[in-house]
Amino acid sequence: MAQVSLRKIVKEYEGGVQAVKGIDLDIADHEFVVLVGPSGCGKSTTLRMIAGLEEISSGEVSIGGAVVNDIPPRDRDIAMVFQNYALYPHMSVYDNMAFGLMLRKFDKGEIRRRVENAARILDIGELLARKPKALSGGQRQRVAMGRAIVRDPKVFLFDEPLSNLDAKLRVQMRTEIKKVHQTVRTTTVYVTHDQVEAMTLADRVVVMNGGNIEQVGPPQELYHHPATRFVAGFIGSPAMNFLPARLENGAGALRLNLPDGIVLPVPAERTNRYAPHAGKEVLLGLRPEHLTDARGDNRPGVSSFQAVPEVVEPMGMETLVHFKLHGAEICARFNPDAPAEPGRSLAMSADLNQMHLIEPASGRVL
Repeated sequence: MAQVSLRKIVKEYEGGVQAVKGIDLDIADHEFVVLVGPSGCGKSTTLRMIAGLEEISSGEVSIGGAVVNDIPPRDRDIAMVFQNYALYPHMSVYDNMAFGLMLRKFDKGEIRRRVENAARILDIGELLARKPKALSGGQRQRVAMGRAIVRDPKVFLFDEPLSNLDAKLRVQMRTEIKKVHQTVRTTTVYVTHDQVEAMTLADRVVVMNGGNIEQVGPPQELYHHPATRFVAGFIGSPAMNFLPARLENGAGALRLNLPDGIVLPVPAERTNRYAPHAGKEVLLGLRPEHLTDARGDNRPGVSSFQAVPEVVEPMGMETLVHFKLHGAEICARFNPDAPAEPGRSLAMSADLNQMHLIEPASGRVL
């Protein structure tokens, strides 16, 4: 069993600066968990504390039920993959993958079995005799992963492993990492600042901000049911749109009064949920796919308004339409055949069945 548990973990640097502020997290055996957030949010520091590369100021880290605070990294039975690969340039791929096992005095036959098995999983069997300088960036990353796999550790730790790869190769390597996890089923903690990586790889995503955990959950839960404005804005690409609005009750029906005189009725099934907040200022959150071409859109809960596109971006399978409402930058997703042109007013529909109302002061989703 290789559960990873964090209890009240704090990392404080000299001068009282707290990089991690007392977080709790449980990672199940065989689970793939991704820590995601902006630079400086504490995700890499958390990973390094699990690895034993960063001293814990207070709290407990346990792996497989045993507290490891005072256990050195080499004895924690973890394997870490870094973004810079850290391969020995004078060694072959085989020797790079085997080196850690050689240091631990493994039998040569067992070393060969493990290296060849990892090479088969990663499809790098034909590269075993090469030196790192003869490998592409993606091949080097596979070798670094292979070096971790041969260890057969309790936990894999990935620290932004794809940051040095180009966009096309990042997509390919995301698929490879997911395939590897589905094959070896080792508990995995993965750090990235890229929310697309987090969404595509994780069983559960941990969104961090300012040293705290904002929300933990499966990717689709975080996308469709964010708990805070930060999560709503961080998860999803393009990001969720936010507009200031006033929630008002008129003639027994709720409505949102937006800037520029736009009034949007709240769907009837949302009335009970939002009625206690009538009369308050809120933020209306809508994802770009819920702002679309209004032609022929008569669905219940969908309201239309006029807007003037400033920028139109044809993307092939869709068109992104950018416009402003009361100074706020808004992005909408249109079908590629929609008649959207910069400077020409057009009707847009807002699917309020998918809206999120947010309390401006706390950032809490209502």
